Amino acid sequence: MYFNKTILILEDNLKVLSKLLDKLYTLEGSQPNELSLIVLTNGQQVQDYINSNPKAEFDIALLDFDDKLGRSFHALEIEKFGAEKIIGISSVPKWNYEAQKRGVTRIILKDYAKMDEFADLVVKEISEMIRELPD
Repeated sequence: MYFNKTILILEDNLKVLSKLLDKLYTLEGSQPNELSLIVLTNGQQVQDYINSNPKAEFDIALLDFDDKLGRSFHALEIEKFGAEKIIGISSVPKWNYEAQKRGVTRIILKDYAKMDEFADLVVKEISEMIRELPD
């Protein structure tokens, strides 16, 4: 199955990001499959580059509500882009619950002690979403 999908990753922890990128590399596999990635590391970037941009578009978003700079990824306008496109990946159950209240149904609790398993679950969910998306 060929795919060309854009994934927005809102994650400020570089170790987590590294694990996710490694697993996404495996998912992408050999050509002609292609993943286009947009990676933002703080809530202000979400406001500046995603929410304020009328052309902003993505197929899937990984949303970590935690932001160590004190600005939150809560800034993402979930309702504007569609909760069905989002996978909540916070390590804080409270934030995943907040995402669910905003309509996000795909939630994976980030476990820093089991980072490989976490990244595998995220990529499995992305793979399932890709199969569900129109070409």
